[in-house]
Amino acid sequence: MQIQVERETLLPALNQLVGVIERKQTLAVLANFLIRAEKDQLVLMATDMEIEMTARLSAEIKKTGVITVPARKLFDICRALPEGSMIRMELEDDRLLASCGRSRFTLSTLPPDEFPSQIQVEELQNWTLPDHDLKTLIERTSFAMAHQDVRYYLNGLLLEAGDGRLRSVATDGHRMVISDLPDARFAGDIRQVIVPRKAIIEIQRMLDGGDGEVELGLAKNHLHLVKNHIVFTSKLIDARYPDYEAVLPLGNDKLVQADRQVLHDALYRASILSNEKYRGVRMDLSPGTIRIIAHNPQHEEAVDEIEADHQLDKLSVGFNVVYLMDALHALDGDRVQIALRDANSSCLLTENGNEQTRHVIMPLKL
Repeated sequence: MQIQVERETLLPALNQLVGVIERKQTLAVLANFLIRAEKDQLVLMATDMEIEMTARLSAEIKKTGVITVPARKLFDICRALPEGSMIRMELEDDRLLASCGRSRFTLSTLPPDEFPSQIQVEELQNWTLPDHDLKTLIERTSFAMAHQDVRYYLNGLLLEAGDGRLRSVATDGHRMVISDLPDARFAGDIRQVIVPRKAIIEIQRMLDGGDGEVELGLAKNHLHLVKNHIVFTSKLIDARYPDYEAVLPLGNDKLVQADRQVLHDALYRASILSNEKYRGVRMDLSPGTIRIIAHNPQHEEAVDEIEADHQLDKLSVGFNVVYLMDALHALDGDRVQIALRDANSSCLLTENGNEQTRHVIMPLKL
């Protein structure tokens, strides 16, 4: 195998693929990239048995072949080389020789037949949509996924396609976010898939929010995403997602409207003296104002007050301040609306006049 490839062609692909590689593996070969030199292109692959990513690159192939090499070492070498470099790779016995100018590197290899076979994807239902739209949809909800929850189906993101929209839903049991992307391309019956947390993180790295398009494919057990020369495949979480619509609060007729950034900043200031374990703040509502109060076990107190549009009086409700700030950060509008019922019920937080993204946050007893 003999390859010559430009650094600026190889490095972005390695940067994408290296995120799939786990630092601790059950199989030594999972720490490696599979490199295949074909007649007219260079193919790179990384997998952790659950997620697989493949890149097809333009390169000068002097001799075809296939081998696996340590992923992070090859990535670090390529990253450390000067811009505009031409990298040459050649297989000699069981070593890969990589060179650039006066720099020489000899890397160990493992046989390609030890590399896991490619994930076989059943029949897909495909849609093409803007990169920016998919990235925005995921970013609006992904922060609310659970992390290492025993309810493993919460450690992922629900994607729901159909009925003229693509919807993403995430919850950790204490808060929930629902965001919709209306798009006529997502017509027909609704289908749901639960995408694992790691896959969502890698998809976010893969999408740049630009003007290009991506191809999204959903199957019974897999998600498939194609962007330019990168192909991403992930197994799905085999479970039934909770009935999230049943969690949406009903009868929240007490409406509070406020400037999103002003409210966020006030919550941040109060959070400095909140309890480090529970992160609770109390919101006292009086006509035209929101008073935010935080305490901690050291008997310290923070009080902040902002203007708001409402006529509620003598209503106090507690929330985890991090959940509130996360929700406000994920929204885009200048003003937000908080819909409340009483001190013991969840609140519904949306952009003022736009319910495309809805945040449900459980109350906290203080």
